[in-house]
Amino acid sequence: MEKLQFLYQLKLVPSLLDEASWTNKENSIVQHHFEVLQNLQQEGKLFLAGRTLNSDPMGIVILEVDTEEEAIELMNNDPAVKEGIMEAQLFPYRVALYKK
Repeated sequence: MEKLQFLYQLKLVPSLLDEASWTNKENSIVQHHFEVLQNLQQEGKLFLAGRTLNSDPMGIVILEVDTEEEAIELMNNDPAVKEGIMEAQLFPYRVALYKK
């Protein structure tokens, strides 16, 4: 069965747009978020993850999974989402072209 692809968009909650308001707690959550994404990559469920580098950053995570329910679960269990420092929105997605 062919895997389905989903993209979830991440946005920082407005109170964290100013880096001066970050504490060790937020830094720890983001580190855990990155580790979870690395584990998904090792499991073959993460196609791509990254972020914009502007003052109102947006992250994207592209998943390859069996079901939409699995994608929703992975998104909702992302530490940044679960801990409330980022808001996420899920979209059905299909990568059409990519650099090899």
